[in-house]
Amino acid sequence: MLKKIAIVIVAIAVIILGLALAQPNSFTVTRSTTIKAPPEKIYPLISDFHNWTMWSPWEHLDPKMVRTYSGAASGAGAIYNWEGNDQVGAGRMEITGVAAPGKVDIKLDFLKPFESHNTTVFTLEPKGDGTNVVWTMTGPSAFITKLMGVFVSMDKMVGPDFEKGLASMKAVAEK
Repeated sequence: MLKKIAIVIVAIAVIILGLALAQPNSFTVTRSTTIKAPPEKIYPLISDFHNWTMWSPWEHLDPKMVRTYSGAASGAGAIYNWEGNDQVGAGRMEITGVAAPGKVDIKLDFLKPFESHNTTVFTLEPKGDGTNVVWTMTGPSAFITKLMGVFVSMDKMVGPDFEKGLASMKAVAEK
């Protein structure tokens, strides 16, 4: 009986590992919303890391989170480092490119709980009396990401946070 149980456990492990290896080598998470404000009003909320405390979905998960800002005050070259509890981890963001008021490119490095290096892009396109804001994150899928992807996709893990962040950004920008 124990032999049969062991065979089943090994078979399940092999199947899970096989499914993990079959996962894509990269991921993309994208969410968007329309905000009733011009791009010029929304752009500073993204291009100045000091303003992220008003809308980022992760900013209030750890009241003791340590934030440091360096480089440019805003725009290309602005750098934001954070270190916090298990919910926010630790990492670094650097704005690598801007096309004011329509686009912000960010290099996003997570250091804890898992190391990963991703790219985040915000695009702002005028749409009627508002602006369509698109938040996209792309990155490579390390084996641990692929293994987690067997059970839950990056889109399902991160997408709801993007939705919360965009809703908060909308509330701030529409005031």
